[in-house]
Amino acid sequence: MCLPCEGGGSIAALKHIVSCSFGKDSLATILLALEYGEPLDEAVYCEVMFDKTISGEVPEHRDFIYHTAIPKLERMGVEVRVLRAEKTYVDLFTGTVTRGPKKGMLRAFPLCGKCYVQRDCKIKPICQYQKNLPADTVQYIGIAYDEQKRLSRLKNHQVSLLAKYKFTEEDAKQLCYKAGLLSPVYAFTDRGGCWFCPNAKRKELRHLYDHHPELWERMLELQALPGKVSEKFNRTETFSDIDARFRMEDAQKSLFENAA
Repeated sequence: MCLPCEGGGSIAALKHIVSCSFGKDSLATILLALEYGEPLDEAVYCEVMFDKTISGEVPEHRDFIYHTAIPKLERMGVEVRVLRAEKTYVDLFTGTVTRGPKKGMLRAFPLCGKCYVQRDCKIKPICQYQKNLPADTVQYIGIAYDEQKRLSRLKNHQVSLLAKYKFTEEDAKQLCYKAGLLSPVYAFTDRGGCWFCPNAKRKELRHLYDHHPELWERMLELQALPGKVSEKFNRTETFSDIDARFRMEDAQKSLFENAA
């Protein structure tokens, strides 16, 4: 993207950044920028934290980010900036309501579609960082060519290289795979998100239950805290409900295997 200059020609925008979650679309955006010589100054990643020491990323994805993706991008000449909020999921969960009829109660689980964790732990630090950028900074957004509804929402100085080069979501996935930059989470999910996300699908929750019992237990501990605004983890269930359902499934499977 170019901006007009006084001589009637054009000058390159002062800075070009890519918002990077290390999912297929944002990594494919970086790969396309490198392949086609698009200007790129840095990749900006905001890591949501569960608490002060535990990442909100699914462990396999976090390992991929820090042990595979960032080192490989840096070898390619891409600077990666990591942002984190001062607040963590646990900080927000255990914070209390300060006014209204539920004053003094724990804020507890974020609402689906109104996630205060995304607002305070991701959007806020990104917006704070962007305030220090030049006003004409171009932001590459990882939205695929076949996501026309999302593309229509792009604002000024936001650009989709996937759309420019007509890369669909599947194209993006294949590009990352060929480059050795496809996160292992795509083996059990088609979306990114924190492991405590209220929008998590059954397969994601089951993966957490099966492979990361220590994280699962932390969520059960939060569920057990008294005085919460809501007991619901998502729109329909408590985390204890989900835990009980998985335990029942395991018990039924065990009975079937023993009977066989």
